[in-house]
Amino acid sequence: MPAQEDYLQQIQHEQSQVTPWTQINTATTQTALTDLIQSESLDQLLETAFANNPSLQQTLLTLQIRQAQLSQTDAARLPQISAGFSAANEQDTTASYSSDISINWQLDLWGKLKADSQAASLDIEQQHLLYQSARDTLASQVINAWLNLTATQHAIEIEQKRLSTLTQNETFILQRYRSGIGNLEDLDNARSAVSQSKASLENNRESYRQQHRQFRQLLGQSELPSIIETPTYPEVQLSLADMPQQTLARRPDLQAAYIAIQAASLRTEVAYKDLLPSLDLGAALTDSASTPHESLLASPVWSLLGQLTAPLFQGGELRAATEIAELNTAYSYQSYRETLLTAINEIEQTLSLETTLDIQQQHIRQALKNSQNSLEQYQRSYRNGLVDILDLLAIQQQTYDLEAQLDDLIYQQLSNRINLGLALGLGVTS
Repeated sequence: MPAQEDYLQQIQHEQSQVTPWTQINTATTQTALTDLIQSESLDQLLETAFANNPSLQQTLLTLQIRQAQLSQTDAARLPQISAGFSAANEQDTTASYSSDISINWQLDLWGKLKADSQAASLDIEQQHLLYQSARDTLASQVINAWLNLTATQHAIEIEQKRLSTLTQNETFILQRYRSGIGNLEDLDNARSAVSQSKASLENNRESYRQQHRQFRQLLGQSELPSIIETPTYPEVQLSLADMPQQTLARRPDLQAAYIAIQAASLRTEVAYKDLLPSLDLGAALTDSASTPHESLLASPVWSLLGQLTAPLFQGGELRAATEIAELNTAYSYQSYRETLLTAINEIEQTLSLETTLDIQQQHIRQALKNSQNSLEQYQRSYRNGLVDILDLLAIQQQTYDLEAQLDDLIYQQLSNRINLGLALGLGVTS
């Protein structure tokens, strides 16, 4: 058999080229994705999703299929035993009965059957890791959806406060207009702002309803449990990024891609060994008699057969099979590289985004504080007739926009920390 490409050595080389991750001072060591948030209600939601999500259950069933296929593959390495019984009765002749037991066994001269069994075992290991990866991904999706519901509820509350303020403006301006102090243009502007706020509020409420439906689908439920509500954001820990080799070794999707290469390499061995001769042994015990009882191997005749066969010409089918097996191994290697590059990109992006979101929050907090101070001054100035309604509406809109922007940045940071934990290979315990 020709030497195969040393993909495993190439993998070690590629991993050694990964530069250390950027470290964040506030990060702490975590061991599981569920350690990032301490919430009993969230833990219950995760258990519900693990038990009922259809996509995850399909992945689990695929694992069980692989386990059954291993038993099927291993059966080829064991002797095959069969038994038979027949009876014959013709006119003017005595009835005859015969029985037989035959044993057939293919000797694994070249280790082909062993390699095939090892490849099937690796398929199980790979599928188990893919199931773990799917479980981890589902957990991150449930957590992010849970956080997103809180974020959308906050957006609704902020818009309700905006609408309340704008409605008060409208009432105040209407009173001034009726008193002959204000003008119709101010009233129209105030009413326009109220209508826009009502539209935004309805849009947020619809988003909340849609997120409920999506959450229900994630949980695999027709109805959502009442425990999904959370009025405030929970604390989400920031995961410490270990050295690249340690981090990448934790990711089940990367481990599964690595094992796929090993399984494909073994199947390449099997394809080449199919070109070699095979040796089959057969043994049989037969007996014939005039009664059924006497024919049950009372005086059996035994026979032993050894058969050596070798493929001579099959139209190039076996050679093509070896080429396909080699290409499948090369494909598995490129699939691993894609998974590796994706993992590196996910880690670097989430680490960078954590720093960016932190800086953005600092600036928006300061901007919101300044805007709130300006709003108080504008409200006094408008009552004294020093500024018009458009100026007041502008500063009010700016204040609520900044409040909504800050809340969204907080949500993005919490969600990003969950994504970072997933990228670093933090999963959920089985």
